[in-house]
Amino acid sequence: MSHDSPPSSVTRTAEYIAQVRARIGTVVVGQDIVVERLLIALLSSGHLLLQGVPGLAKTLLVSVLSKSISLDFSRVQFTIDLLPSDILGSEILDQRSQEFKVQKGPIFTNLMLADEINRAAPKVQSALLEAMQERKVTLGGENFSLPAPFLVIATQNPVEQAGTFELPEAQLDRFMLCHRLRYPTPEEEIIVLRRNANLGIRREGAGAIAKTEFDVLENEPVGDLEDLIAAMQAVHDVYVSDTFIEHIAAIVEKSRRHPALELGASPRAGISLIKASRARALIHGRDYVTPEDLYALADDVLLHRIRLTYEALADGLTGKMVLEQILSEVGYLPAESNSAVTD
Repeated sequence: MSHDSPPSSVTRTAEYIAQVRARIGTVVVGQDIVVERLLIALLSSGHLLLQGVPGLAKTLLVSVLSKSISLDFSRVQFTIDLLPSDILGSEILDQRSQEFKVQKGPIFTNLMLADEINRAAPKVQSALLEAMQERKVTLGGENFSLPAPFLVIATQNPVEQAGTFELPEAQLDRFMLCHRLRYPTPEEEIIVLRRNANLGIRREGAGAIAKTEFDVLENEPVGDLEDLIAAMQAVHDVYVSDTFIEHIAAIVEKSRRHPALELGASPRAGISLIKASRARALIHGRDYVTPEDLYALADDVLLHRIRLTYEALADGLTGKMVLEQILSEVGYLPAESNSAVTD
């Protein structure tokens, strides 16, 4: 198979994605990797977990993405007293007809931001499992399909653990990617501060309030839903070699036999790695996957799916160290990698 000149569908899709990223860049400074992960999840129908301290523009990113692609967006702030019905919806009694009617919850959207998902009780987190896996919700004994596309983007604060619940493995496994956000560089932070200083105020009735970054983006999207559908179709046309698939299977299998791991990667991990690699290849204008895609995505796809043994933790090992060892055994470790890097 020749890879010299990608087909026109890949070129058009790459141009469309570049326009979306440029639109997002008018509001969000830097965060190129996070934007790429958001697009990978969207194009491959996966879910994304973002770990990062408050103030790193997680909510702004999702809001800007929804406006750039003309998708419905809802945000649910997860708290200890949140109920499953607050997300999924419920049956309510119509006083006029004396009949129960279904009132759909905020999960009936394209992009749902589950803010601080680990603050909700386990019964609320488990309410998301059916929706995330089967793209449907059961209300009053009746099944309702969720809009297409449907994507859960959850956030989690890795520092503050008071009043939180650890996400169960069954739910973590349903997140295609788990990306750990970093602070902006000094140069990016200067741009953020300058932009914010120049925002000005917005009239609100008889008064006025200071503008925020949420007020900057125009509502006119890049392309339409058909462009997004074409991009999602193009992902499935990206070529994956048998060797690439065999290497992913070997990585997943080695994680299950590694003496430092008590929990290895599930079959869903391998599927997610292939899907995410295809989407990343397309974003970079290729119609075939390369080892570079696997290097770039291995942490985000695999680290949240593996668990170290107590002995390994006591020895100072981290999930990243073990993963790099597994990748090197399969011959998938870039030369510049540093195994001393920790999670």
